[in-house]
Amino acid sequence: MVQQVDAERGDRVRGGQALVTLRAGVELANQGVADARVRVDADVQAARSSLDLAQQKVQRAESLVAQSFISNQALDQARTEHDLARHRLAQALGQQRIWTEERRVAQAQVGMRTVRSPFDGVVTERFTNPGERVEDRPLMRVAVINPLRVELMVPTAQYGTLALGSAVTVQPELPGTPAVVAHVTQIDRVMDAASNTFRVRLRLPNPDHRLPAGLRCKAELPAQTATAPVPAAAPARSGAQPTATTRGAVPRAGRPGPT
Repeated sequence: MVQQVDAERGDRVRGGQALVTLRAGVELANQGVADARVRVDADVQAARSSLDLAQQKVQRAESLVAQSFISNQALDQARTEHDLARHRLAQALGQQRIWTEERRVAQAQVGMRTVRSPFDGVVTERFTNPGERVEDRPLMRVAVINPLRVELMVPTAQYGTLALGSAVTVQPELPGTPAVVAHVTQIDRVMDAASNTFRVRLRLPNPDHRLPAGLRCKAELPAQTATAPVPAAAPARSGAQPTATTRGAVPRAGRPGPT
């Protein structure tokens, strides 16, 4: 059950920032029990006191045996009690370590009730509200807009003019926005026969989020003659200036689950 929504559509979020908080009454109760168990160290203290007492008995028995006041059997009994006390202390310490691990499990279960952004980005969609049940559907969609991903539809005649890492000048279709430089990260090896084009992907740094994702843009390829730009809705033709669109990566964040 959604208890609280901590981000709205359009908000910039940081990696690890809480997006949605789910109800966690049972998990918090388990964590409280685990915390109480870890804080209670009476068994450990009692075992240590018993070990100290057994150690003193052994020392006294050894002294009395040396003076022939008691038998060796009494010394053996004192040493056995000392060993048992030492084992009880080890058992108490082991149980305390188990409780410490159980507390970590309880804390992890509580942490799973808070859905956090896996990266820096912008909230593009919000799919839930407080009070709604969550099963296996997304809660929010977060888009990475730094860097931006530029998709080019390049005419087949331009194949071979670009290489991985090549710099390409991109002009976003946003009033007052100057041209920027992006670099090639991927070149398709399969052509689209219907439009006689192939796809090229660029990486455009956008550290201050000055450019929004989803813009139409034009790109100037190396050694390309200037021609009239082709509208993005029309297929690019050989020798025409390719059109492009800036995109943000939009992996979904916040699928509740056992992980």
